[in-house]
Amino acid sequence: MDTVLIFTAIALPLVAAAVCGIAGWRSTVGVAGASAVGAAGLLLADALVLAVHVTRTGPVTVAGGLLRADALSAWMLLVVATIAALACWASLDYLAAGHPSRHGARRYGVLFQLFVAAMTVAVLAGNLGVLWVAVEATTIVTAFLVSHRRTRTALEAAWKYVVICSAAIAIAFLGIVLIYYAARHAGLDSHQALDWAALTAHADRLDPAVTKIAIGLAVLGFGAKAGLVPLHAWLPDAHSQAPAPVSALMSGVLLSVAFAAVLRFKAIADVAVGPAFLRTMLLILALATLAVAAVLLLGQRDYKRMLAYSSMEHLGLMALGAAAGTRLAIAAVLLHVAGHGLAKTVAFLGAGHILHLHGGSSQVTAVRGLAARTPLLGGLFGLAMLALLGFPPAAVFASELGIAVAGGAAGLGWAVAVAFALVLLAFIALITRTGTMLLGTPAGPAEPAPPLGVAAAAPLVAGLVLLAALGTARWPVEHLLTAAAAVVGAS
Repeated sequence: MDTVLIFTAIALPLVAAAVCGIAGWRSTVGVAGASAVGAAGLLLADALVLAVHVTRTGPVTVAGGLLRADALSAWMLLVVATIAALACWASLDYLAAGHPSRHGARRYGVLFQLFVAAMTVAVLAGNLGVLWVAVEATTIVTAFLVSHRRTRTALEAAWKYVVICSAAIAIAFLGIVLIYYAARHAGLDSHQALDWAALTAHADRLDPAVTKIAIGLAVLGFGAKAGLVPLHAWLPDAHSQAPAPVSALMSGVLLSVAFAAVLRFKAIADVAVGPAFLRTMLLILALATLAVAAVLLLGQRDYKRMLAYSSMEHLGLMALGAAAGTRLAIAAVLLHVAGHGLAKTVAFLGAGHILHLHGGSSQVTAVRGLAARTPLLGGLFGLAMLALLGFPPAAVFASELGIAVAGGAAGLGWAVAVAFALVLLAFIALITRTGTMLLGTPAGPAEPAPPLGVAAAAPLVAGLVLLAALGTARWPVEHLLTAAAAVVGAS
């Protein structure tokens, strides 16, 4: 059963990609579109069964340890599957409304499913080499998705994304090579030297000096994919130019998949060199990322780039929680992964509809009185933004509270105070821009906008319902979160 669940999770998006390639994906009733949404739903069901299984029986490995399912990978797979299902659902309306070209729709469908497959492999990787390959695959696939519209700005964003992320992944690769070197000199054989379970079990035998360099490089490399400074410049360009469902996937879950890789390396580092080393590094990255995001949000006039910088803010909070490193902190970080993913998915999907409504302009100044002109779209977008700002009952409220409490208990009260002061600046910027878009007075006569259709609104409503449910009734996932925190080594 273990093997079937793991391989099924990987196979589902690959099968959907093949169907999209053969049949194309042009309309909401197309065979490929229906199969893609169906595959996303089955992936979510598979992730649920796998999560229940690993919490009852413990971690499982297949393919000689290349793939591994534990509580952390099960939780991340749940997040990937949920966000993929919502984004895939929204893609039906996106393609039907804006891309009638059969060739363009086919290319989009294939790349979209390959993107989901690569992230699935990344969260199920039990070998650091497989993890690196999967994360690099997400870079290659998403570069074509970022440039899907073929405009000059989109192509420039795609090239910037490829150059920066390829450099970052090369840095991470060097870190993995050094970990392999340290593991071999510690007596691990070639099959164990990159096996995550073996490395964590024998981390105390690794050379501390080499391991510090290796972990530092790996965290910088994968941290860049997560949107942490200093290699963060790709994020606002890529997220603002990609199609809305792709931006939802990238911001809602790709950043978190890369951050989960950082947590895997944290489990090795805490044993090999002690928790102080990576705690200091993560604190620096967290506060620097929050500071950059807050400053850039204050001057931002593009609402899609605003959402991208908001992602940096939330990843900075996750890095702060990881620096605290306690079980409560890591559980709060993982809850934040899901809460931020759902809220940002709804926000980006809503931004896509706003973009279409205003003739392709993503300037805040072009959007006024949205709540009065199209109440349903304005209301859904506004609720998503309130969730991102940490208002209850959204899960982001509970996770941010958990990070703050855990950080204070871990002796990082000063860092928590600085971090949330920066979050307050970001809050002011986001609430001001969103208020202008929803309630501002139009420059000219306000014409009623076409109402948001039921099919287009459904994935946004579903995302908000899940977000509220996760924030008010955490008991179904509390055991899984605690077990996932234990996997990272939190105590």
